Amino acid sequence: MPDYQKIQDELRAPAKALRGHIPEVYSGFVNTSRAALSDGALPAKFKELLALAIAVVKRCDGCIVAHSKGALRAGATEEEVAEALGVTILMDGATATVYAPRALEAYQQFKQSRSQEAL
Repeated sequence: MPDYQKIQDELRAPAKALRGHIPEVYSGFVNTSRAALSDGALPAKFKELLALAIAVVKRCDGCIVAHSKGALRAGATEEEVAEALGVTILMDGATATVYAPRALEAYQQFKQSRSQEAL
């Protein structure tokens, strides 16, 4: 079972190094991300579920980490995550049957971690 917190930690240093070389690009990306994922006509929770589904289709582990945490933070339930991932299987087929379970597992790991921190 992959450790999604470890994946996030492994990506942190290289991303920071690259950000040091191209800060304007990263700043633009952060601003776009905040604007795209904030509440609007669609609630942030729904947007995070969309982003998670796209992360599965793109087969991006770092994106799965970010948006499974984002979905949890936005209040998505495990059932909502599972249903969104079901749509990815419908639309993407076989590869989504590999990455969708990873996304659910990432969500579960971050949910468990959050529960343990609350104790």
